[in-house]
Amino acid sequence: MKTSALIALLILSQCARGADLIVHHAKIVTVDAAFSAHSAMAVEKGRIVKVGSDDEVLALKTAATTVLDLGGRMVLPGLMDSHTHPSGACMTEFDHPIPVMESVEDVLAHVRERAAKLKAGEWIVLSQVFITRLREQRYPTRAELDAAAPKNPVLFRTGPDASLNTLALQLSGIDRNFKVTTGSGGFAEKDPVTGEPTGILRNCTGSVKAKSPDRSPSEADRTSRLKELFADYNSVGITGICDRDAGLDAIERYRGLRDTGELTVRIACSQGVENTGTPERTRTQIESIARNPLHTQPDDWLRIIGIKMYLDGGMLTGSAYMRQPWGVSSIYSITDPSYRGVLFIPRERLLPYVRATLENGLAFTAHSVGDGAVHTLLDVYDELAKAGLPVRETRSSITHSNFMSADAIAQAARLGVMLDIQPAWLYLDGHTLAKQFGDERLRYFQPLRSIFAAGVTVGGGSDHMQKIGSMRSVNPYNPWLGMKTAITRRARGLDAPLHPEEALTREQALRFYTINNARLMHTDDRTGSLEAGKLADFIVIDRDFLECPVDDIERIKVMQTFLGGREVFSLPAPGTAR
Repeated sequence: MKTSALIALLILSQCARGADLIVHHAKIVTVDAAFSAHSAMAVEKGRIVKVGSDDEVLALKTAATTVLDLGGRMVLPGLMDSHTHPSGACMTEFDHPIPVMESVEDVLAHVRERAAKLKAGEWIVLSQVFITRLREQRYPTRAELDAAAPKNPVLFRTGPDASLNTLALQLSGIDRNFKVTTGSGGFAEKDPVTGEPTGILRNCTGSVKAKSPDRSPSEADRTSRLKELFADYNSVGITGICDRDAGLDAIERYRGLRDTGELTVRIACSQGVENTGTPERTRTQIESIARNPLHTQPDDWLRIIGIKMYLDGGMLTGSAYMRQPWGVSSIYSITDPSYRGVLFIPRERLLPYVRATLENGLAFTAHSVGDGAVHTLLDVYDELAKAGLPVRETRSSITHSNFMSADAIAQAARLGVMLDIQPAWLYLDGHTLAKQFGDERLRYFQPLRSIFAAGVTVGGGSDHMQKIGSMRSVNPYNPWLGMKTAITRRARGLDAPLHPEEALTREQALRFYTINNARLMHTDDRTGSLEAGKLADFIVIDRDFLECPVDDIERIKVMQTFLGGREVFSLPAPGTAR
C-alpha cells in the first residue's frame, strides 16, 4: 500500500477516535499550496487530523479533548531557521559576558578590560565582531591592539579573517616570509612599503597559535546551555533548525536530548567536512556520514541530510570570492586593486568532493557568499548533473548565495539547486555594502523576488553563531526581523530600501521561513504547513502577520509554541517571571 493511502487510513482512524487537542476561534494560515485559512484544527497523537471550520473540527471533540479557544488570534506553522550553529553559539558567554560592540573603541575597551583580568602572555580572543557593523567600518589596527594589550597576544577573529597584534603574530610565527601551506588560498596582508605583516589575515586563522584562558565547560554545562538556547528559539516561534556545520560531538548531544525527550526543536544536520584533505580521505569521511543511521533511518526529530564545506570567505570580512575585484578599500583593508577575495577550494578539487557526496545520496552545500563562488559551485553542479548525478534529487544547495546574477538564478532553477539566505545581513550590513560596492553591483544582492519568480526553493535563516537572545545574538535569529527585512528591503543606516524590486510579499516571506525551509531540511512531507497528516508544529501569535502595519512585524510576540501538539513555550502573563 502506498504511503499516501496509509496516511489517509491513519487520519480516518484517528478522526473516528476523536482529537487530543482542538484549537478553534482562530485564524489558521496553513501555508498549503493554496495558502488557505481556516478557523479550527484538530490534533491526534502529535499529528493534524483536521483543519476546517469550528463546527467541522469541534465535532471531533470528546471528553478527553483539550480545547483551546484562541479568541481570533492567528495560528501559523512553526517557523524554521535554515542556518544555525547552536552548539557553539550557546557557549560563547560561558566564561564571561561579551558586550555589544558598535565601534572600534568598544572593541579596544573590551580588550583592555580582558588584559586587566588576565596574566601577561595569556591570549585575548574576540570572535565574530564584524567590521561592517562597527561605526568606523574597519578592522582595529595592529598598533591599536598593541596599545590596548601590550603584554597579551590578541586575536580579533571575524569569520575566516582576523586582525592580530604584534605579540600574537610573533607567537604564531607569522612574519614577512609566512606562507599558508594547507592549500586553503589564505594569506597574510603585508605592508606594500615595508613588506611586514599588517596584522590582517585572510582565511588562515588556523595558523594562529591561540590558547584560550577561559574555563572549560563540562558536558553537563554544554547540554544545559543548549537546552536554554532551544527554549529561546521556541520563544520566537522556531520549531525546526538546520545545523549548517554540525560536528560529531554536537550531533551526539542532539541525539542525547532526543533520547531523553528534552529536544524542543527538530534538527537537520549538514555535517561539516574539511576541505583540505586528500580526495581519498574526504571520500572515506563522506561514505561514513552516508552510513550513519541518522541519514539512512532519520526520525521526526533528528536527521543528517548532507555535508557542508567552505568555498569562499565573507562579505562581512572582505574575503568573499567575487567575479569582479572588490576595489581598494579602507573598510576591509584592501590595497590590491585586482583583489577578488579568496576561493578556498579550487574547482578541480571541488568537483570530486561534490561527486562523492552525490554518489552517496547526500546533499552537498558550501558556504558561498560572493558571486564568483556561487557561479563556481553552480558550474560544478551543472557538470555533475549532465553526468547523471542526483543534484536535484539530493536537494543540494548553496549556503548564503548573497551575490548572484540573473544567469545564476536561471541556472539554479534549471538544476533544482536550493538556496539558504540570511536577510538579517541585508538589514545589518547593507549600508556598508552600499558604501563599498555601490547600487549597481548590489542589484543581485539577495535577489529574493527574482529567486521566487524563477521557481527556486530558497529558505530563510540567520547564521546564528554567538550568544543566546534572538536580537542580541551574532547574528540575530529573530525570524520576524528576517521576514520584515525580506518584505521591506530596509537596511539599518540607509534612507531608502535596497533594491525594493526584490522585496517579498508577506505570503512569500512566510513560505520562506516555513515550507521552503522544510524542503531544504527534507521534512516537507511532515512539517512546514498545517495540513492533515503532518506533524502538529504550530505557533499562536499576538497580531495578524498578514494585515498588521509592516513595522509591527518585527514586534510580533509568540503567545504559544507547539511541537507535535505539545506546548513547548507559553508567553508568561505580564508581571510574572519566566
